Amino acid sequence: MISIRKTEKKDLAAVYALIMELAVYEKEPEAVTASLTDYKKDFEAGFFRSLVAEVGGEIVGTAVYYPAYSTWKGRMLYLEDFVVTQSYRRKGVGELIFEEVIEEARRMGANRMKWQVLDWNDIAIKFYEKYDAEMEDGWLNANFTKTQLDGELKKRVR
Repeated sequence: MISIRKTEKKDLAAVYALIMELAVYEKEPEAVTASLTDYKKDFEAGFFRSLVAEVGGEIVGTAVYYPAYSTWKGRMLYLEDFVVTQSYRRKGVGELIFEEVIEEARRMGANRMKWQVLDWNDIAIKFYEKYDAEMEDGWLNANFTKTQLDGELKKRVR
């Protein structure tokens, strides 16, 4: 029996562990700089929302998302991360979590739901294609790190 519910503060250690599992799967565990303390503080402050999937009282999956705004489309839901622990993949857990995130987007009146998927993650791409998700071409991700934000940003002169 798989149940999907909104995350509570007491669940955040399990959510964090799942995100770390995802980071290892994506071969970037060192890239995770947010701590469990950060998760707790930011969850309480409403910076993100989350769902968890439980089987027999054990949290086996999560989706972390937040409301966002598109200047072209208006209200949207951004799915930041979505992970099911290895031993529960391909058992319907992911579908239930993903479909509940879609319902959250509907409940908030979103005009768009957006997320990213690594171009080498064929399993995830096939999963999203089952839902007729549109995969965008031509967009590059751009970021500033905390070090850059805390320091003086330099413009390159061409």
